[in-house]
Amino acid sequence: MPWLKTIFRSIAVAAFWTIIVSVLWVALLGAIDPPVTWHMADRSQHHSPLRRTSVPLKAIARNLPLAVIASEDQRFMVHNGFAWEAMREAMEKNRKGGRVKGASTITQQTAKNVFLWHGRNYFRKALEAWFTVLIEILWTKERILEVYLNTAEMGRGVFGAEAAAQHCFNRSATKLTAAQCALLAATLPDPIRYNCRKPGPYIQQRQHWVLRQMRNIGDVLDPEVRERQRERMEEEKRR
Repeated sequence: MPWLKTIFRSIAVAAFWTIIVSVLWVALLGAIDPPVTWHMADRSQHHSPLRRTSVPLKAIARNLPLAVIASEDQRFMVHNGFAWEAMREAMEKNRKGGRVKGASTITQQTAKNVFLWHGRNYFRKALEAWFTVLIEILWTKERILEVYLNTAEMGRGVFGAEAAAQHCFNRSATKLTAAQCALLAATLPDPIRYNCRKPGPYIQQRQHWVLRQMRNIGDVLDPEVRERQRERMEEEKRR
């Protein structure tokens, strides 16, 4: 039937151009900073003006990416964008009921923050997975960290490490201490609820946990430390 062929042809063409545009979009943002994100646009309706200053990774204290990795995604430097074991554990816990638990990696969070809207439907999760794959292929791990640390919301209407450092501690991101980095990382799961300027007992406790995790995993930005972590993962798989 001609009309059926026309429909399939239209779907194929749309899929082809969707793939091409998304690949070019991700490749472009691998070289330039995102001017704005969907989440920033949404938050601007509630908090105006937004606070945001993009800076290169080298202008952010080394302890901040380490704190975020320790807090959010300890295998970030060695995985392919997905934490399969964590995802299986989360699904198992969610099936048992109670509070829904996620297992998003830093790459997945970057995909969500930069390219998508926030939500929990399956279509958005499928798009998130697609962009996660593209980001891991087209960007370096350092670039992923840089974009994440410049686009993540770290307070009410406060986006990125530099704006958060100024807002919370009245200093630039490059001068943050390890304790301050751990405090920012501790608030990331819910930066609207938790205030980095006036941390309560729970956030202070989580801050200390992040500091312990930072000491445990070490400087995973160092290639030698990263390689040792990769070797440990391979040993765990063989057991």
